[in-house]
Amino acid sequence: MRFERRATRPPLLTIGAPILALLFALIVAGGLIALSGAPVFEAYRRIFIGAFGSQLAITETLTRATPLILTGLAAAVAFRAKVWNIGAEGQFYLGALAVAAFGSVVPGVIAIPALMIVGALAGVILLVIPVLLRLRFGVDEVVTTLLLNFIVVLFVSLAIEGFLRDPLAFGWPQSIPVPPEARLDKLVAKSRLHTGLIVAVVVAVLVWAIHRFTVFGLQSAAAGANPKAAEFAGVPITKTLFKVACLSGGLAGLAGAIEVMGVKGHVSTALSPGFGYTGIVVAMLANLSALGVIFAALFVAAMFVGADGMSRALDVPSFIADVTTSLALLAMLVALFFTQYRIAR
Repeated sequence: MRFERRATRPPLLTIGAPILALLFALIVAGGLIALSGAPVFEAYRRIFIGAFGSQLAITETLTRATPLILTGLAAAVAFRAKVWNIGAEGQFYLGALAVAAFGSVVPGVIAIPALMIVGALAGVILLVIPVLLRLRFGVDEVVTTLLLNFIVVLFVSLAIEGFLRDPLAFGWPQSIPVPPEARLDKLVAKSRLHTGLIVAVVVAVLVWAIHRFTVFGLQSAAAGANPKAAEFAGVPITKTLFKVACLSGGLAGLAGAIEVMGVKGHVSTALSPGFGYTGIVVAMLANLSALGVIFAALFVAAMFVGADGMSRALDVPSFIADVTTSLALLAMLVALFFTQYRIAR
């Protein structure tokens, strides 16, 4: 018995792989719920109600999904070209900090688009440096991007305790607030859901169009599939990976900017519950598809939001959401392997 690479990927298998991965994760997580003494179907019903059972639940799920769409896109864009960006968390925080730093400087008329650009540029800078180190000196970007996450969070802590500290926060470590004219409008009254959701969905569609219809999209896919062959065919690898770094880092930085402008209004070290790392899970569940990222982010957000309600109702630890998404990621990796290889005698 051996594994043999498929000449082509069957469309049905490619579409079914994410579905099978999610079903497997839900079944195994259901076994863990049963071990805790709670009824499995009731637990999943509570998760669904907690995520979609009311206007408040729906808006909270969509609010949680908004940054995940953007960090998921950041990971998908990078991984598609075999640029292993593990630093979306740091890029998210640096984009958020840039918004807090420049929020009072940018004029009110152009505040929202200008601050989004500023946040995206901050994310670009943080990823371009590791990618250039890889291209010039062969430094592994997995290590550099991962370690930069911790450096950025420490720098954020320094900033909000120092030159960006809010004097009206009664000693609580947070940055000066974003001006009201730089805050995103609410989509639903008396909720946290904001227009950043529309921005995230539009950006996802644009990224899909770039991958589907542009030369850069073809070049980035070729660079990820086989860089030596792509370079032999005339693809400028260095230039292409630099563009990939700009796009990926910019998306993660934009996620941080939108989270500050739409939800929090200020920066703290508790701004992200792991949006950058969870974006990797979202990208893999979406099979690195820009449009699939929207639905994968919605699934992950629903699991986390719904698990809180399930935990309160059935006394089941809400960490079951982390377990489910982790199982879904592992199952997805196995499913993706079998979309590329088959067992042959």
